[in-house]
Amino acid sequence: MKERLLKIRDLRIEGLSDEQWWPIVRGVDLDLSRGEVLGLIGESGAGKSTLGLAAMGYTRDGCRISGGLVEFDGIDMVHAPAHVKRDLLGRRIAYVAQSAAASFNPAHRLLGQCTESPVQHGVMSRSEAEERAIALYERLRLPDPQQIGFRYPHQVSGGQLQRAMTAMAMVAKPDLIIFDEPTTALDVTTQIEVLAAIRDIVQQSGTAAIYITHDLAVVAQMADRIKVLLRGEEVEEADTRSMLASPREDYTKSLWAVRSFQRPAKPAVAQGVSPLIRLEKVTATYGQVPVLKDISLDIHSGRTVAVVGESGSGKSTAARVITGLLTPRAGRVLLDGVPLPASYRDRGKDHLRQIQMIYQMADTALNPRCTIGDIIGRPVEFYMGLTGREKRRRVEELMVQIEMEPGEYMNRLPGELSGGQKQRIGIARALAAEPRFIICDEVTSALDQLVAEGILRLLARLQDELGLAYMFITHDLATVRAIADEVVVMKEGRVVEAGPKDRMFHPPHHPYTELLLSSVPEMEPDWLTRVLEARGPSEIGEAAIAKMNNSESSGSPDA
Repeated sequence: MKERLLKIRDLRIEGLSDEQWWPIVRGVDLDLSRGEVLGLIGESGAGKSTLGLAAMGYTRDGCRISGGLVEFDGIDMVHAPAHVKRDLLGRRIAYVAQSAAASFNPAHRLLGQCTESPVQHGVMSRSEAEERAIALYERLRLPDPQQIGFRYPHQVSGGQLQRAMTAMAMVAKPDLIIFDEPTTALDVTTQIEVLAAIRDIVQQSGTAAIYITHDLAVVAQMADRIKVLLRGEEVEEADTRSMLASPREDYTKSLWAVRSFQRPAKPAVAQGVSPLIRLEKVTATYGQVPVLKDISLDIHSGRTVAVVGESGSGKSTAARVITGLLTPRAGRVLLDGVPLPASYRDRGKDHLRQIQMIYQMADTALNPRCTIGDIIGRPVEFYMGLTGREKRRRVEELMVQIEMEPGEYMNRLPGELSGGQKQRIGIARALAAEPRFIICDEVTSALDQLVAEGILRLLARLQDELGLAYMFITHDLATVRAIADEVVVMKEGRVVEAGPKDRMFHPPHHPYTELLLSSVPEMEPDWLTRVLEARGPSEIGEAAIAKMNNSESSGSPDA
């Protein structure tokens, strides 16, 4: 029997709201042995992340541990002195946050941040830490692993930053890692490699892990056991195969059910109908690096075009060109057949108003110091010129549109809302400009399936009511099935396939589209192993494992 590493008993955590303490975690027990992976699942607000942080003896601002035991390797983490916790965190316990963009220091390069903790704790020398970090960059499929560590956080994509954070947690070879949604920002092809890397590294090093996720197919590949939470209480717990085969509780069965919302695609656009937005032979670069290569696409009023592809394929860059945030080297963007100025600085207020954006990470997209009323009210005043009572009335109307009660939420700060509620505020802020076209950039990737379905239903209803056109950037093919009318597949800055949604999901496919479809995880524990065996070993992965093994065998005794 494996040695127990983490013991939690009757844990109770409270949060402060309106000068009252409210229960968040209500008497949860947890056991974790060395080398074991426990999956924590449940809808938004279930207490998953709060429980994961508590395993490190930590709570967010405005929260407190009000009772219970958290014991890591015999150390009482609730009452341990600060210097004891500092010695453990980053050395024996590591954390991979969901929002990497909010977790990295923007003023320091990636490699320096990845090696800081093991060097400061004396686990290894700087050169050893850098060598291991670069090997992990390779194993996690980061581009140009020898050089990417010298970039700043803003110089890499969200998916690349998430992988860099995973490497940062693993450099010191900790005993326990808390993975909080580590693959939500990754496309399905990269996700396979990252999941395989995490699983292999955890198994090889005997590291224990708590894997927090809303993606049930992912937890099926990673966890030895699964614990289901609802509103801070345990619903049930079992080994993964038993849980997948026969969940006992009705709530767990509802999570296991496939997402029910699937909007039928609209009929094809009639010949001769002009698109609302047209990209015409657009080429764009970052510096001298080509990112978009002669791409063209049309988006019509009242329709949704899903743009899919792996990290670095150019999806978000196309959005930046449309919004005028990136000036293309060649080609143009047309609105209603009229060319738009390439830079947003040269566009009039009406052009800016008609094209709006909803961002992937609501945590970083909303000003944490502004109330919800102020966040939605700013574009109301800027674009529509409303002030005073008229402005407040319009903000209230927008909140009703996104199905949130104005009296309850208008005076709250973003930090007092759940992830799904924050994303709804992002939608209201976009609607405040009364746009005709909205870019939705991975708007459901950070949300659990139940909340994500609610957001998709809301967006579909708003499209029907307001005649909006959507460009839906996503790596989630279930989302594509749910909401798209047309699909554009991108790879390495080019459009490789485009057409109606129904055609994309039926063969024959472009080889890259076939790869995307075959990379969608299934709720079957052996799926990842089967897919990796079918595709054969990754040369990059094998080389990286060899490098890590070599560095470990030649490292210092403390390593």
